[in-house]
Order: sequence, then structure tokens, then C-alpha cells
Amino acid sequence: MPLFTDLKYLKTVLETALLTAQEPLSASMLKRLFTEDVKVALINGILEEIQQDWRGRGVELIKLSSGWRFRARAEFTPYLSRLNPEKPPRYSRAVMETLAIIAYKQPVTRGDVEAIRGVTVSTSVVQTLLERGWIEVIGHKDVPGRPGLYATTRKFLDDLGFHSLRDLPPLADLGNLVVPDAGPVNASGDTPDSEVPLADEAEKLVD
Repeated sequence: MPLFTDLKYLKTVLETALLTAQEPLSASMLKRLFTEDVKVALINGILEEIQQDWRGRGVELIKLSSGWRFRARAEFTPYLSRLNPEKPPRYSRAVMETLAIIAYKQPVTRGDVEAIRGVTVSTSVVQTLLERGWIEVIGHKDVPGRPGLYATTRKFLDDLGFHSLRDLPPLADLGNLVVPDAGPVNASGDTPDSEVPLADEAEKLVD
């Protein structure tokens, strides 16, 4: 078995693992590839080298919230989409507004969301976001009834291609990232709307 004093070979192992992975891989997860004691700091350094190696190519290595992964560069998406013409899930106005409020004001209760939206948030809307893995309950507010506090997840950031909440775009752009084009929804719980309404909710979310 090769010794991992051979950093070039170690780099090839890491690159192979990332190219064949279905999900993002953290440095700690990649460390498990080796029986030797390969330091996480060394792995991170090599990952940054790999990232540089792939710059300017059709595929790039990016660091997301839950780890590193290869993906096609955005400018090639129109070409690749022709190989897989299935349309992505569509979400209603209520779902998108609720997601936006949680993303930009977290942690929030369902009551907080309702106060900002000015309407009741149906259980199906919250359930849609929970099932998608974009939000989770991270605690309970210390008030009567102890309502759950909702926050976005690492999967939410991964799906949008971000490393942290600091990378979130202006509120008006969030809908364009999550819902790429106009069309009928198939995941809602409320009456669908033809437009993603994040822009007109922006003023409500700014303190």
C-alpha cells in the first residue's frame, strides 16, 4: 500500500473520492479514507490545491456548508439540462415567503412568520419545508406553549450552493435561486401564484 508521505498520491485519492461522491464531503469525512493519521489541516490544504487545479474548467470544486463537492459551472447548466429535461419541484407563494422569512430572520416561530406575512401559515407549508430538508426545529421559545424555533439547515445552503448564511443573496434574488422559472407548482399547500413574491416581502424583513 502506498505511503502517504507521497502527497501527490494522497491528492489523487481525495480527488477521486470527491469526483465519485453523491453528497458533499467534509475534511473529517475524507480523513476516514486513510488508515494513516492524515491531519485535517493537510487535507484542507490539498483540497484548496485541487480547487485551484480545476479553475477555468467546466467543473469546479466548491466548499459548501456540509463539505466539499464538484459541480458543473453555472454557465454550462443550460447545456446539461437538455440531458435531463425533467422540471424541478415548484413551490407556492406561501412556501417561498415562509422560507424567505425563516432564512433571513432565523430563528423564528410559526407565529413570527405569521406576524410578518400577515396571514396564517398552514401546517402543509411548514411540512413541505421540513420534508425538503430546508428547515428544522432548533429549540423552543420560552413563552406559553413553547412554540418551536425554526432555522434553515446545512442542506438548504448546500442546495443553493452556499458555504454559510453570510453568502445568502439579496432577498429579492432568493426565489430565482430556489425556483428557476415560472410555471405551475406541485408542492404547496396553498393556492399557487404565478410569481415568486420575495421582492415585495423584502421591506417587511428589513429592521
